[in-house]
Amino acid sequence: MQIWVDADACPKAIKDILFRAAERTAITTTLVANQHLATPPSRHIKMLRVHPGFDVADSEIVNRLNLGDLVITGDIPLASEVIAKGGHAINPRGERYTEDTIKERLNMRDFMDTLRASGIATGGPAALSPRDIQAFANQLDAFLAQHIRKKPV
Repeated sequence: MQIWVDADACPKAIKDILFRAAERTAITTTLVANQHLATPPSRHIKMLRVHPGFDVADSEIVNRLNLGDLVITGDIPLASEVIAKGGHAINPRGERYTEDTIKERLNMRDFMDTLRASGIATGGPAALSPRDIQAFANQLDAFLAQHIRKKPV
């Protein structure tokens, strides 16, 4: 299993949690972005810089994704592709996307896009709160505990 991070819009607090988890679990964690992002020195943390462009990072993640990999993203269409390919997805607020929830989230996203296109101001998401950060850390820990194979001693 590997962790992929849709890193262009991933908050620093979430990346810091992922860096600690990568070290603790020895799981390769790759940040994918269209600009260079600083990462701590680690053999478990990688940076993959892609060309600028619409959904270039998303496409790269989907192309490299293996069955069972985890993707950290707030991008609902990307999460949908990840799930369709047999991966797992968690957003930076700690919500785990599943086959059951992703269709509803896509429908709501499309509805909000329609409202914005018609001129209705819908506002954006609230700033990431300490509660959101804790929810992410808890969801990540639960996921890793469930999916990491215990190594024999």
